[in-house]
Amino acid sequence: MDVEKQKKIDALLARPTLGRLATASPSGQPHVVPVWFLWEEGTAWISSYQTTRKIKDLRRNPKCALVVDLPKADGGITAVLLEGEAELLAGSRPEVRARIERLYVKYLGPKGILKKEPQEWLNSPENLLVKLTPKRILSW
Repeated sequence: MDVEKQKKIDALLARPTLGRLATASPSGQPHVVPVWFLWEEGTAWISSYQTTRKIKDLRRNPKCALVVDLPKADGGITAVLLEGEAELLAGSRPEVRARIERLYVKYLGPKGILKKEPQEWLNSPENLLVKLTPKRILSW
């Protein structure tokens, strides 16, 4: 991918825009949910609780996709699709917790993350991090 296009993709993915994560049930039924995500080091990071359907789906089948789109083009790119396999990381490790915290700051800001509810999410033993390293990136 050329450098200019990658810069545009990185800029779109840096915005506090919802992504839509697609997973599949054991029967193959697609499941698509809106998620907050953090784009760092060529990887999409998503925080979620272990008991959610998306996490249960990813434990059985790590193949997934994340699409992020805007209502109108910004810099020539309207959407980015990331396809790959997810890795699930427990939230108890310091580097995992730090990344989850950066993800929350992206959407809530440095003051918003200090409120009671985000702090409960951040400190919950149920919280984990989904690491989606894309094998394929499409944009349009």
